[in-house]
Amino acid sequence: MRSTRTVQWPPHAVRTAKSYVRRQTGPGMCSMASTNPEFRKSKMSNFEGIVPALAVALEKRGFTALTPVQRAVLAPELAGADALVSAQTGSGKTVAFGLALAPTLLEGEERFAAAATPVALAVAPTRELALQVRRELEWLYEPTGATVASCVGGMDMRSERRALERGAHIVVGTPGRLRDHITRGSLDMSTLKAVVLDEADEMLDLGFREDLEFILQAAPAERRTLMFSATVPQAIATLAKSYQRDAMRISAPGEERQHLDIEYRALNVAQADRENAIINVLRYYEAKNALVFCNTRAAVNHLTARFNNRNFSVVALSGELSQNERSHALQAMRDGRARVCIATDVAARGIDLPNLELVVHADLPTNPETLLHRSGRTGRAGRKGVSALIVPNSARRRAERLLQNAGLKATWASPPSADDVLRRDDERILADPSFDEAVNEDERDFVATLLERHGAEQVAAAFVRLCRGSRSAPEELIDIAPFSPSNDRPARRDEAPGRRDDFGDSVWFSLSVGRRQNAEPRWLIPMLCRTTGISKREIGAIKMQPEETFVQIAADWADRFFEATGPHRKLQDNIKVRRIDGTPDLSRAGYQSPKQKKPHRGKGSFEKGSFEKGSFDRNAPRNKAADANPWAPRDDRKRAGKKDKPKSPKAGADAPRKPKKTPPR
Repeated sequence: MRSTRTVQWPPHAVRTAKSYVRRQTGPGMCSMASTNPEFRKSKMSNFEGIVPALAVALEKRGFTALTPVQRAVLAPELAGADALVSAQTGSGKTVAFGLALAPTLLEGEERFAAAATPVALAVAPTRELALQVRRELEWLYEPTGATVASCVGGMDMRSERRALERGAHIVVGTPGRLRDHITRGSLDMSTLKAVVLDEADEMLDLGFREDLEFILQAAPAERRTLMFSATVPQAIATLAKSYQRDAMRISAPGEERQHLDIEYRALNVAQADRENAIINVLRYYEAKNALVFCNTRAAVNHLTARFNNRNFSVVALSGELSQNERSHALQAMRDGRARVCIATDVAARGIDLPNLELVVHADLPTNPETLLHRSGRTGRAGRKGVSALIVPNSARRRAERLLQNAGLKATWASPPSADDVLRRDDERILADPSFDEAVNEDERDFVATLLERHGAEQVAAAFVRLCRGSRSAPEELIDIAPFSPSNDRPARRDEAPGRRDDFGDSVWFSLSVGRRQNAEPRWLIPMLCRTTGISKREIGAIKMQPEETFVQIAADWADRFFEATGPHRKLQDNIKVRRIDGTPDLSRAGYQSPKQKKPHRGKGSFEKGSFEKGSFDRNAPRNKAADANPWAPRDDRKRAGKKDKPKSPKAGADAPRKPKKTPPR
């Protein structure tokens, strides 16, 4: 019979073993933190001027205070009036117009009567935003008994028609689908008291002006009209003047401090490392939700497949997906089944993911407005967020202009390396709150058994392996210096010297491509910068020969340049790279400078008589130009051949002439 003994383990060993047991038994055993019951309580004084039923909904939702735009629309002078409201993205505009409409819709009552024809209409530019607005209004108006219906493109129109026939107090939809329902007579606009245009500037940009005018003309003239927009261009001002009555212009306080809750980082990477850099960024931050923006659908599909293979829980969002697929993708992000969403700019406006902490621009935005709208998906309602721009070497100047035109300041840096990611993983393990909890009685016996059988060190090692094994391995990146707009500006054309005689310490490399392969500096230099991560400042002289090219690289960058060619020491198009000790021998016959003209290949390239029939002289003097290119066509020999070639007898003077055929009269 085996005897038992009591072992007194140090506290840190017991905590590690306890955490190992809980990770094996399931996440439900590990509570991150106890919920504070006082957190969601707030006083009614925080919601003065709000319809009481909506104040109850706000408290139930966890609101403790209103945002600036929400307070602005509740001003007494705005009661019952039209308004044109501009506020930053993520400032709570949906709740704002819900609060502003309540007195107009309820007219002093606490609850709505039975649903019939709609009394309010909200118009949004995209399907995702319209469905999001519907969800927000449903919980906000839940204590009032309101029925909210949606009419958006891509959904079953028959189901929407049946919902409208059953009755709805508030209808939310996109311009095109709302116009269809009005035209078909399934949407009765006669009892509308208010119309809201959400993201009005985006609707005009998408070409919905005619649809909006049709909807506003079909609504009663005595309605209340609210327009919410991130910006107020001239087109929005004209639309407001045409369809609003004495509208009040409201700019929410803090609008000029846009995106202060977002940390912008510009990550300078080699062209070949763009995808690897995105992987390391996602691994470094380990955000609850992350959005990766691409410019094309093909890029979305490619990254989605790549990240799926790397064990990321990822979904895609692009215009080629059906409405049902897009809804499922967003729901997967909201309920935690997916943590990364690869999207085109169709997701740049209106989508609200509560736990979105990171936005990655895999492709640079085409304009400053797109950059702001993409980044505005994070840092919403007082939460902090990070917006990371992946900037290849060839796009550094464009990224700098983009940030400058958007009025943003970004921190230029290198993307997280593999060591940085692993170090951050270790910090997360040490900070895991599971270590702070006491050992339960149900766990104590098994913890002691684990420690007795395997020891504290082995149990801790197993715990670390479990934590690291569930994550994707980070990528090794080419080490390049981060671009700094202030002190690392590339030289302009007018500043670059024509001959880099003062280049300084350098190393020469040989490339297996020359003039016979049509090599030219104008495509060779961009190719070197793109594939090896260097800039034009690190490239010195370029000496071309018929079959190879010598390139001078700054000594500080020589090792990085050589490592970027990979284990096979090749660049694109199978160009081999060889490192040269010292200076290359440029005195060989056939060397030509890039600016030197080609040798003359015309008449006189060979000594006269050296190739006459039967008179070849081996001791005839050699011609250097002929040796440099022995396969060049010899014009004088061609002409001689044409002279000596006998003519066809039919074409000669003695050939019988054919009688001319005379046409019959």
